[in-house]
Amino acid sequence: MKSQYILAIDQGTTGSTVSLYNERGQVVKRADKDFEQIFPKPGWVEHRTSDIWETVLYGIGEVVSKIDARQIAAIGITNQRETVAAWNRTTGEPVMNAIVWQCRRTTEECQKLKPKEKVVRAKTGLLMDPYFSASKMAWILKNNEKAKKLAANNQLCFGTMDTFLIWQLTKGQSYKTDPSNASRTMLFHLKKQIFDKELLKLFKISADALPEIEFNNGHFGVTKGVPGLPDGIPIHGVIGDQQSALFGQGGIHKGDAKITFGTGSFLLFNTGNQIVSSKKGLLSTVAWVWKGHKPVYALEGGAFICGAAVQWLRDGLGFIEKSSEVERLARSVETSEGVEFVPALSGLGAPYWQPQARGIIKGLSRGTTRAHIARATLEAMALQNLDILDVMKSEAKLKLSRVRVDGGATENDLLMQLQSDYLGIDVEVPQNIETTSTGAALMAGLGVGLWDVSDLHKVNPIAKKFQSQIEKRQRTERVKKWREAVRLSY
Repeated sequence: MKSQYILAIDQGTTGSTVSLYNERGQVVKRADKDFEQIFPKPGWVEHRTSDIWETVLYGIGEVVSKIDARQIAAIGITNQRETVAAWNRTTGEPVMNAIVWQCRRTTEECQKLKPKEKVVRAKTGLLMDPYFSASKMAWILKNNEKAKKLAANNQLCFGTMDTFLIWQLTKGQSYKTDPSNASRTMLFHLKKQIFDKELLKLFKISADALPEIEFNNGHFGVTKGVPGLPDGIPIHGVIGDQQSALFGQGGIHKGDAKITFGTGSFLLFNTGNQIVSSKKGLLSTVAWVWKGHKPVYALEGGAFICGAAVQWLRDGLGFIEKSSEVERLARSVETSEGVEFVPALSGLGAPYWQPQARGIIKGLSRGTTRAHIARATLEAMALQNLDILDVMKSEAKLKLSRVRVDGGATENDLLMQLQSDYLGIDVEVPQNIETTSTGAALMAGLGVGLWDVSDLHKVNPIAKKFQSQIEKRQRTERVKKWREAVRLSY
């Protein structure tokens, strides 16, 4: 019997990665390619959808070049979430560039809708913010003449990047999204699992311009006319990037949590079949919905600056030449000697939500060196995540016995040890830290029956485990000093 493969497409903010997984869940080949970031005005961010599709085609060509593509059992997709594309239903031609999740052009419109935030939050679990898709769609309808004409004739398609890729892969034969991506549009009712009529009316968006919602492990269509692939390969797993990372970590049980260390840090906490409404500014979101099962929800929060703090030490202060050098520098001292660094370089995210906050370094003395500030930076990265997880545990009324981590910074053993020390629980690093792609592959494999849920823990086993090495009293004192410093930043 020939081997079977899963093709996973990870469509990200700066580039696309395509990976080929074998039946054991191991990566056989991976290819990635970046694309241009477009900044038409201050605060505006766009992507050309043609660039995105070309990078995906490049990746597909690279990974399938030495196999029989007929051995691909299914395709899984994971993606940057709130970014919106708009295109002509008949021709597939884009109406304009995609508006990226980072884009702030709809800030004024969102401010005008603030009186409706309570209603929106109750239904969607989201804050009234330009981050999410609905205000971007509304902006396109208001400002783009092509979109107006197409909408009037029921020929306009809106889609997040999963929907755009499904459309491209199936040559327009399938127009679908999944619940995890739909839950980031600000149009999706978390409990009813539908695009909500009241919210559609609020943003003046027609349901006809939105895709059908399919289960995450459901059938999203089959390939047609894709260079390098035969027609008929099923797309059987679609999930937003942060949810995919949780799934790829095996975080399928209530109380499981993951931290993704990137430019910022992204935390997801599995709350099971319960929607937890946050009073501290965390987001309620769909984790995934399997066919025949109740929806699984999560709490989400993030710190704006995580790995970016190390980049600042490198580029802004010239402390190090490469980011990887920060661990050696920080290890050259045993403590930060009272130095606290609050990396509020872009304000403070969850759970503080203080956009006016600014970064501070306190506790300096004549004896302070680059090493002390480097160590304080790693400590701050871990302590920010502690603040978010503390709120998650409290609001979900769930205990946390371990947290799984992914992202490039997981190679920094000192940071991982600090994270474990401050949380007081085990921190687990998986064998494959590219868990976003893994999550999409696993979801697709489940969809076609290549794997079962019981197999998930075998697919991406734990490579390293860090256990807390400090006492509760030390932890309490350290957290108290950190939070005093945070209050000084705003």
